[in-house]
Amino acid sequence: MTERQYRQTYDSKRVFRGSEGSMRVFNKGVAALTKLGISLMGSRVLSVPGRKSGEWRSTPVNLLVIDGQRYLVAPRGHTQWVKNLRVSGTGRLQLGRKVETFRAEELADADKIPALRLYLKKWSWEVGAFFSGDVAKDSPDEVLRHIAPGVPVFKIN
Repeated sequence: MTERQYRQTYDSKRVFRGSEGSMRVFNKGVAALTKLGISLMGSRVLSVPGRKSGEWRSTPVNLLVIDGQRYLVAPRGHTQWVKNLRVSGTGRLQLGRKVETFRAEELADADKIPALRLYLKKWSWEVGAFFSGDVAKDSPDEVLRHIAPGVPVFKIN
């Protein structure tokens, strides 16, 4: 069996920046609807204090639920909200007027496989572009293990 070739490097420095213009418009629309209380397939507005400024920064996210446990997955990689959440360990999730404060715990790469699989099954139509064709909703575990270092996952407590 030959070594699989990947178009991206899935490591602790991965940040997907492609298609930012159209995604920015999409994210603003999703955030506006979510703030009005309309969740699109589990959307929430995540707010995390900036690691340098302390000012709250917000972005729409897909809240993943597995057996009652909630997770945040960062399909774009080690983005600013990921770095801020690592430092603060806390954030807020908003849906309409309901704002919930939470503590987050980052999962080890070996523990991410079930969350990555379900996340891709639910939202591959939306986030598939962030993986440059390397990953699909039916990718085998070996592929998910390979990409795990480049896709942070947080357990919400």
